[in-house]
Amino acid sequence: MLIKFFTPVEQEYGKVFSQFDEKLFESLNPPLMPVKLMRFDGCKKGDEVHLDFPFGQKWISVITESKETENQIFFVDEGRLLPFPLKKWQHFHRILYNKEQSIIVDEIYFQTNYLLLDYLVYPLFWLVFGYRKNIYKKKFAD
Repeated sequence: MLIKFFTPVEQEYGKVFSQFDEKLFESLNPPLMPVKLMRFDGCKKGDEVHLDFPFGQKWISVITESKETENQIFFVDEGRLLPFPLKKWQHFHRILYNKEQSIIVDEIYFQTNYLLLDYLVYPLFWLVFGYRKNIYKKKFAD
């Protein structure tokens, strides 16, 4: 399944990217989700992010690609160890330059073991990533 969010913010894309750090990552976690950040290396190729969820569930993502061009910065995290019920996770983080603002793009591809379960999990991820839009707008307000 694919989910895409576009969030315009009022800062230059390089400045926005420089603030994609551990503090921002933790602030993006919705308040009712008991997730503990165990490791955050950064957003460059080879970096890792480790999360602990309740009931011993773990999540390990690896940054498999990162690049800067004249009109965007992006990185991709892929799940290596995922909590139930996820089977596959790939998250493209893009920061696009658009005149005097930036557009943060979250493009998430996920898969469970069953298509029906994909449809049941979809609204949860839509809410989690929709929640980020307001955080981004507040954090990157001019």
